[in-house]
Amino acid sequence: MTKIILPVLLKARNFFQESLSVALPLLRIMIPMIIVVKILKEIGAIEILGQWLAPLMGIVGLPGSMGLVWAATMVAGFFPGIIIFADLASNEILTVGQVTVLSSMMLIAHSLPVELQIADKAGARWLSMGVFRVGGALLYGLILNQILLWGNWLTESSILLWHPETGRVDLQTWAWDQIVSLILMFVILLCIMFFMKVLDKFGFSIFLQSIFKPLLSKLGIGKEAVNITVIGITLGIAFGGGLIIKESHVGKIPPRDIFFALVLMGFFHSFVEDTLLMMLLGGSLWGFLVGRLIFTLLAVWLIVRLLSLMPEKQFQRYFFKPKAIQVESADEKYVEGHN
Repeated sequence: MTKIILPVLLKARNFFQESLSVALPLLRIMIPMIIVVKILKEIGAIEILGQWLAPLMGIVGLPGSMGLVWAATMVAGFFPGIIIFADLASNEILTVGQVTVLSSMMLIAHSLPVELQIADKAGARWLSMGVFRVGGALLYGLILNQILLWGNWLTESSILLWHPETGRVDLQTWAWDQIVSLILMFVILLCIMFFMKVLDKFGFSIFLQSIFKPLLSKLGIGKEAVNITVIGITLGIAFGGGLIIKESHVGKIPPRDIFFALVLMGFFHSFVEDTLLMMLLGGSLWGFLVGRLIFTLLAVWLIVRLLSLMPEKQFQRYFFKPKAIQVESADEKYVEGHN
């Protein structure tokens, strides 16, 4: 019996240690950022950002008050944004098209303090990723609004499907909620890693590569980036952050491929959970899911083509930190494979 139990316990211990090594870098990012975001909310910084964004909202066909919704989403995540939207929606009559535009922008640019730090740890410079996320959200919002105006589509009044509670919580309750969320995140991470190991035993990674390799190849991204791309698209950057950082630091993925994959998943990630949340606001799937996917593929294709023309020195200066990758020869492999 001991001969059976001991190897199992050793494997369980090794698996737990591996999971902890993945979770710790993520926790080092998330815990300080959670505190910073809380402070920003308490001092009214989100309201100020919302005021700054108000003039931009007219460009995408939204009332200025929606700038506060987007500001809250960019800084603190979906739920604060949804709560503010629900509060404002009682006084604002928005069309399905307008809610679709707002939802799309929220899906592209949200939880930036945490997600940009994760991208930074994976190698991408946080400022360039932030510009792509915010700029991409505004660009898609502008394009989508013009398409809807041109076709006179989605002009009916939107219906909010969920009315969240808007009461404030005390600091102790807030802190406890954050602790529970972090513990839950670690449990989910354990389950995900275990599930991935089981799938690997059945050759699921090879199956995923066969599906995503042609698509990534068309975009100009190497097959080595398949794993982090799948993690980001399905799990999201926050939940999959530890795995994304781990994969990017192994040294097998060329830096440019890491950056382009991070841009792709920045525009389109956690597509199941986040999409369901946005459906509650009353928008259209065609705009914030299908249209956003098409925009993502076209935008990433163009970004890859443009940045591939940039010399390596400038690329590392503005977009990627070379020290983030342990094996520099991976970048040489990228250059050889794309010439």
